[in-house]
Parts: sequence; C-alpha cells; structure tokens
Amino acid sequence: MAMSPEGALIAVIADEDTITGFLLAGVGHVDLRKNTNYLVVDSRTNVRTIEAKFKEFTSREDIAIVLISQNVASMIRHAIEQHTKAVPSVLEIPSKDHPYEPSQDSLLTRVKHILGAQ
Repeated sequence: MAMSPEGALIAVIADEDTITGFLLAGVGHVDLRKNTNYLVVDSRTNVRTIEAKFKEFTSREDIAIVLISQNVASMIRHAIEQHTKAVPSVLEIPSKDHPYEPSQDSLLTRVKHILGAQ
C-alpha cells in the first residue's frame, strides 16, 4: 500500500449520528474532486449505493481502515466477506440504535476460525 505524505485515512459508513461524531473527532476528509471518506446511511439509502461506496473505500490506497456500522454491514455481508486484504481493515462498530452483536462480526468470526474456536 502506498501511503501519502499526509498518512492514511479512516473511512466510515454509518448512520448520521455516528458520522457526525467521527467528523467532530476530525476523521472527515474531502479531496479536490469533492470525494469524501464517509457515507451517511439512512432509510432512503439503497443497498447498491452502500456496496458501491464500500468497494470504493476498500480499493482506495489512501484508506487504511473502513469503519462500518454492524447493521449496515449486515446489508452488504457478501461484499464484506469477499474483502480479504489486510489493508484497508474493515471493522464493524455499533450504532446508537443497534448494539454490537459479536456473533455477526465477520472479522471476529474469521479470527475464531483461524484460532480453531467454535
């Protein structure tokens, strides 16, 4: 992965409140072409848009981590499971309305499989 002189970015795909929190923390980035490193998902966001943005984020060389709300991740589970590269890492996070469910986390499932746990 070729790092830019400024370092790598964190991308976020989540609900508006989660995105707002990360933007307030300084995670937001907009490049010269007006491309952002986040996607706000609401009831009107279709699955194709989410999947396209996920694939865009995981193919960008300036992104090291993709944070995705677990409830949104479940909508595109097949795409997440097809992503096998270490960088960018894909981490599922809880949202305000949807608590974290370890049994649904694809990364945790992979780790358990590697360690031989059931």
